[in-house]
Amino acid sequence: MVNWNGRYGSAAETAFASMLALGADGGPTVAIKDCLDVAGHRTGCGSAAYADATPAQSNSAVVDRLLDAGCRIVGKTRLHEIAYGMTGVNEFQGTPVNPRWPGRIPGGSSSGSAVAVAAGCVDFAVGTDTGGSIRQPAICCGIIGLKPTFGLVDRRGALPALSSLDCIGPLARSMDMIDRAMEIMVPGYRTDTLTSAPRVAWHVTDDADDPEMIEAHLAISQAGMVTRQVRLPAVDAAFRAGMEIIARETLDANRAHLDAGAPFGADIRKRLEGARAISDAMLEAAEDIRDAFTQAVDQCLSDVDVIVTPALPQAPPRLTEAHDPAKVLPLTRYLRPFNLSGHPAIVLPVATSTGLPSGIQLIARKGADARLCAVARFLCDHHPMFSDLRGEA
Repeated sequence: MVNWNGRYGSAAETAFASMLALGADGGPTVAIKDCLDVAGHRTGCGSAAYADATPAQSNSAVVDRLLDAGCRIVGKTRLHEIAYGMTGVNEFQGTPVNPRWPGRIPGGSSSGSAVAVAAGCVDFAVGTDTGGSIRQPAICCGIIGLKPTFGLVDRRGALPALSSLDCIGPLARSMDMIDRAMEIMVPGYRTDTLTSAPRVAWHVTDDADDPEMIEAHLAISQAGMVTRQVRLPAVDAAFRAGMEIIARETLDANRAHLDAGAPFGADIRKRLEGARAISDAMLEAAEDIRDAFTQAVDQCLSDVDVIVTPALPQAPPRLTEAHDPAKVLPLTRYLRPFNLSGHPAIVLPVATSTGLPSGIQLIARKGADARLCAVARFLCDHHPMFSDLRGEA
């Protein structure tokens, strides 16, 4: 059953686009983002442009895995329209209310998935991450979010159908539940356990980051866990390349609707129209950056288990600031580059000294998702900042 009377009250109700009752009682309760197909139900993508879509004929692959594992799917969650935005603000569908910081954005695009977990409605939720869309709302709402290695979780039945960036992954309140979700969603996944301290490369930040938002990142460097310091090359170039590729791929996925005059929100229509300016030459240059950045990250990871970065370079904006690009665009500075490279990445939340949502991000080698989660669990076990994230209370 959905816990409407949880810690954060009626904010929970804003997480869901529709309610479901799929699977048997007794297993983990799960919410799924409404860009994943469920047989017999419309995949709405948070948009009026998809309001008359034909109901899906079959489940997405990840939904089948959830049901086969005995999960109880209780609802589809709201999202930033067509999963193309970082605020979660959605005038058509309604904006989910951030349970812990109701005056601030819930994050996007997996806003409803993050809110459902943070509000205690479900054991875990499934989101999608094309440019930080699991990790950013997870930090905004104070929970854990994992973007797996690109291609690790089967994307059949997800929208957009074609993407070189998008990953399906879990959001949860604890590492125990993140690992359980991965065991369900990924064939052959086995939870890993560290027998010694992890090898950590600590990314050196710069003056572009808000000092308050890197408090947790700095604390890691002072906790005796760092093997060496690194400065990831071309992070900002990778960010821009990721922006160009997502723009073109999102346009391609929605071009027919756009050309037919479908009722997209004004902000989404503007972004889709703007994506027409992304030329083939620009995409080729972005792919060159992808190759170079991926190789650089691989090299940084050659002798360590993880790279640690800040989760966000600045605080999630207030809802009244959600339409200010200067407050929103930088939020995925450290997240989006790893969609470009395809490396697995997880975020662990922590409040700043003044109580703002913040945290750290860990990045591991491709395919080392279980080791990545084991390092995250090690931090929860050995660092008081993250001690409440290990298991469910």
